[in-house]
Amino acid sequence: MKEEKKEIGINDLGEFGLIDRITEKIETYNKSTILGPGDDGAVIKLSDHTVVSTDMLVEGVHFDMTFTPLKHLGYKSVIVNLSDIYAMNAEPKQITVSLAISSKYTLEAIDELYDGILLACKKYNLDIIGGDITSCLNGLTISITSIGNCKKKDLVYRSGAKENDLLIVTGDLGGAYMGLNVLQREKEVWKSNPNMQPDLDNFNYILERQLKPEARKDIITFFKESILKPTSMIDISDGLASEIFHICKKSKVGCQLYEDKIPIDSQTYQTSMDFNINPTVSALNGGEDYELLFTINQKDYEKIKGNPNMTIIGHITKKEAGINLISNGDVSTPLKAQGWNHFEK
Repeated sequence: MKEEKKEIGINDLGEFGLIDRITEKIETYNKSTILGPGDDGAVIKLSDHTVVSTDMLVEGVHFDMTFTPLKHLGYKSVIVNLSDIYAMNAEPKQITVSLAISSKYTLEAIDELYDGILLACKKYNLDIIGGDITSCLNGLTISITSIGNCKKKDLVYRSGAKENDLLIVTGDLGGAYMGLNVLQREKEVWKSNPNMQPDLDNFNYILERQLKPEARKDIITFFKESILKPTSMIDISDGLASEIFHICKKSKVGCQLYEDKIPIDSQTYQTSMDFNINPTVSALNGGEDYELLFTINQKDYEKIKGNPNMTIIGHITKKEAGINLISNGDVSTPLKAQGWNHFEK
């Protein structure tokens, strides 16, 4: 009689065995990484200014394992960090990865999660230089810190917008939010009837925007090639409206945003209508698009003119003029920012 092969569990490997299993797959892409995992600390040698950003993703708060593939989750957890580095006009080089894992996760599940992390590292030329792994009572928590560098003269902050600057956004907005709505709807259908197959055939674009977003490395490359430096910049993680407020607050300015200029993909638009959600609301308050919102001096308009990846959606005004949305009917109303509330119960 053939003996069944016993699966190796996380407890069988132990912490150090698990770390060895993970680190043996790690590749190095940057000369600035002198020493990666395996010692008491990593050693990196970065030129110019160093930019650091950390994001934490918590199961049940930031993701739902009912409909989130682990490989996609690993990939996305890296992307949300890189987006912050690119928003500073910097280039990410290294990341650290820390996990808190409950007993419900198998060794194969951790492998799948790391496959997504390593895929993102390969695509964006990132080195994993360390992190931590521990157990927890419930769920899964992922904390990633990204490290990048940038010449001092090229750094872009939220605080540099000036009156009459053009307000520009990359890509299109609201897709990730509507993808989440579709997934949550199908989850409820499945809960009521587990034999029901999810209806996802017509939502490929917005589902990818939610589950496997990309960071806008291409835009930072464009800035360098075009010798263009934005006056301010931020990534769109909490919704367009919230990010406009952040720039205006830091720059001490106002803004005119034009509703008819906000870029919304046709699938996002139609899905919003099907859910009885105003497509503009999806774009303004949805979040998780990880596009870049930035301002430029009007003299640089020719450098972005005709670029299919960028849309002028408004302009900067005096602080006293307020932050306003100009509707399709040419009516001006104060913009409201709902954004993402991490502490909402």
